Amino acid sequence: MLMERKGLFAITLLLALNHSSSAQTLFSYGKKAVSKEEFLKAYNKNNTGDAATDKSYRDYLELYSRFKIKVQQALDMKLDTLPEQKAELAGFRSQVIDSYMNDEASTGALIEEALERSKKDIHLAHIFVAINHNATEEEIKKAESKINGAYAELKKGTDFGKVAIDISEDPSVAENKGDLGYITVFVLPYNMETLAYSTPEGKFSAPIRSKAGFHIFKNLGERKALGRLKAAQILLAVAPDASEVTKQQIKQRADSIYNVLQHGGDFRALALQFSGDNLSYQSGGEMMDFGVGRYEPAFENAAFALEKDGDISKPVLTAFGYHIIKRLQVRPINTAINTKQAKDSLRLLIQQSDRMEVSRKILYKKVLQQTTFKKMPVNEKHLWAYTDSVLKHSPLPKFADLTGRTPLFSFARRTVTVKDWQEYLDAIRGFDYARSGKTKQQLYDQFVETSAFDYYREHLEQYNKEFAWQLNEFKEGNLLFEVMQRKVWSVAAADSAGLKKYYQEHKDKYWWEPSADAVIITANSGEGTKEIQQKLQTNYRDWKQYIDNSNGALQGDSGRFELAQIPVVERTNFTPGLLTEPVKNTTDNTATFAYIIRVYRERLPRSFDDARGFVINDYQNFLEEKWIDELKKKYPVTINEVVLKSLDK
Repeated sequence: MLMERKGLFAITLLLALNHSSSAQTLFSYGKKAVSKEEFLKAYNKNNTGDAATDKSYRDYLELYSRFKIKVQQALDMKLDTLPEQKAELAGFRSQVIDSYMNDEASTGALIEEALERSKKDIHLAHIFVAINHNATEEEIKKAESKINGAYAELKKGTDFGKVAIDISEDPSVAENKGDLGYITVFVLPYNMETLAYSTPEGKFSAPIRSKAGFHIFKNLGERKALGRLKAAQILLAVAPDASEVTKQQIKQRADSIYNVLQHGGDFRALALQFSGDNLSYQSGGEMMDFGVGRYEPAFENAAFALEKDGDISKPVLTAFGYHIIKRLQVRPINTAINTKQAKDSLRLLIQQSDRMEVSRKILYKKVLQQTTFKKMPVNEKHLWAYTDSVLKHSPLPKFADLTGRTPLFSFARRTVTVKDWQEYLDAIRGFDYARSGKTKQQLYDQFVETSAFDYYREHLEQYNKEFAWQLNEFKEGNLLFEVMQRKVWSVAAADSAGLKKYYQEHKDKYWWEPSADAVIITANSGEGTKEIQQKLQTNYRDWKQYIDNSNGALQGDSGRFELAQIPVVERTNFTPGLLTEPVKNTTDNTATFAYIIRVYRERLPRSFDDARGFVINDYQNFLEEKWIDELKKKYPVTINEVVLKSLDK
C-alpha cells in the first residue's frame, strides 16, 4: 500500500511538472515549441508602442508562427550549411560579441559607486615612496620599510606635512607638503580612489602599493562636489629657469592684460594675441571642461572661486606661468542615476578607465565557474623546467610524468595540455609587454586566464542567453531571406507563363486611374531648373541626353504616371505641353517638376506590360500563401490558449 501511495505521488508530481513546463509553451509547430518568453521578446521588439491587446497578440502570433515554419523549412533544406550563410553568421558574431564579453552586474555596480563618489570632492594629502619598474626584491623591501616608517611616525601623531617633507619622494612635496588639493571620481587610479573615498575625514590610510610605488593618503576634508567647469584662459608662460627679473616682467604684463579686461577688453582677442597655451589660444582661450583634480590646486581654486559666468580672475601663478581665467559655464554633477544620460556618461568613463579590470576579474571568476574549469594534478618542478626551456628556446627536457600531451586543466568540452602551454609561450616570446617582469607562475596564470576567456568566447551562446538570442535572430532572418528567395521571389519573377495566367485571371485588379505620359526631372539645386525647363519645352524627346550631359546635376524618368503620382505645388489642370512648377525639397534643396506629354482622363485597364510590377508582387503573395498552406500541413501549428490569454495587456 505504501509503495502504491509513493507511486501515485510520483505520477502526480510528474504531471504537475509537465503542466508547469507546458504552460510556458505558447505554441508549437510540428515537433518544435515556442515559449511565452521567446514570443514576448519578439513581440516587444517589433511593437510600435501601442498598448498590447488580445487582437494585437493574435495578429502577431499569426505572423510569428508563419515566420517560424518558413525558417524550419530552410533548416530542413539545410540552407544553414551554405558557405555564405555560415560566413555571414560568423561575421555578425564577431561584430557583436565584444559587447557581451563583460559582466553587466559588476559594471552596473561600478556605475552606481562612481555616481555616489561623484557627489563629493575630497581634499587629499599624499606621501609617496617610488619603486622602479625593474626594482629588485631588496629595493622593494627598502621602499616598503621607508613607507612603513612614515606610517609609524603618523601613528605617533607627527604632523602629516612634516612627515611628507621628510619622507615623500613626490617632486612637488617641498612646495605643497604633500597637499594634492581636491580630487574627485576618475582622477586617481581606481584602487587609490577607493582608498581615498574610504578614508574618514581627518584620518590617514595605511600604506598601499601601486605600480609606481607605495602611498599613504590623508583626507584633509570633504565638500559637496563642485561639478565641472567650462573656462577660458590667457596663459603667460614662465620658463622653469627664468630669472626673477623675467618673472617680474611677465607678472607686470599679466597685470596689464587683466587691467585691460577690467575695462572692457575683448578676452578672445587678447588670448589670441598674448596666450602661450598652444591648445586653446586660437579658440579664444576656451578649454575643455574639467573637474577638480585635473590641474594644479592654485589654478583650480581660482577657477572654481569665480562666482558667475563671465567673471575673470586676477593673474594666478602656477608652475606653468601666470593664468587669467574666465568662467564660461558650470555644469553641476548629475545625481540622477536613472537618467540614460548619466548612465551612458559614467559607463563610457568606466570603460575607458582601470575600473574595467575590476569587472574583468569578476567576470573571470564567473567564467571559471560556468565553463566548469578543473585544474589537473601536475609536477610543478618539471613544468617550470619545461617552461624555462621553452622561453630560452633550448632543447626540451624529457620527463616520464610530463610530456606535450599531459593535461594541465580543462573546461566543459576542452582539455588544455602542456603542448598548448608551449605554443602560448612561443607566441609571446617576442613581446616584452607580455613577459617583462613576470614570474613563471604569473605567466602561467595569464595563460589560464587567456585560455578561459578564449573558450568562453568560442562557446558564449551556451552561457549568455541574450547573446544566443541575438545570434539566432540574425541566423533566422538570413535563412528567411534565403528560403523566400528560393521558394517565392525568384520563382515568381521567372515564371512568365504563371504571371500571364495570373494577370488574365485577375485583370479587374489592374487599372490606370486618370494618368499622363510625362517626363519627371529632379534638379540637385533649385537654381538649375530654368535652363532644363526651357530645353524640355523646345524638345522634350532629348530629355535623357540633357540628364547625361548634366554631370550628375539632374535625375529623371519618363513613362506613364497616374496624375496623383506627379509632384505638383497645388491642384493642377494637367494638359499636354504643361510644365509644372518645381516642387522644392527643403531637406536637400532639390527641385522636382514634370513635362506633360499626353493626358488620359478616363479610368482604363492596364496591359500586362503596364501592370507587370503589380502582377509580380501579387503573384509572389499568391505563391507564398500556397506555400504557407503546405507548410502548415507539414508543421501543424498548435496554440496554447491558456498561455495566450495570460499575456499582459
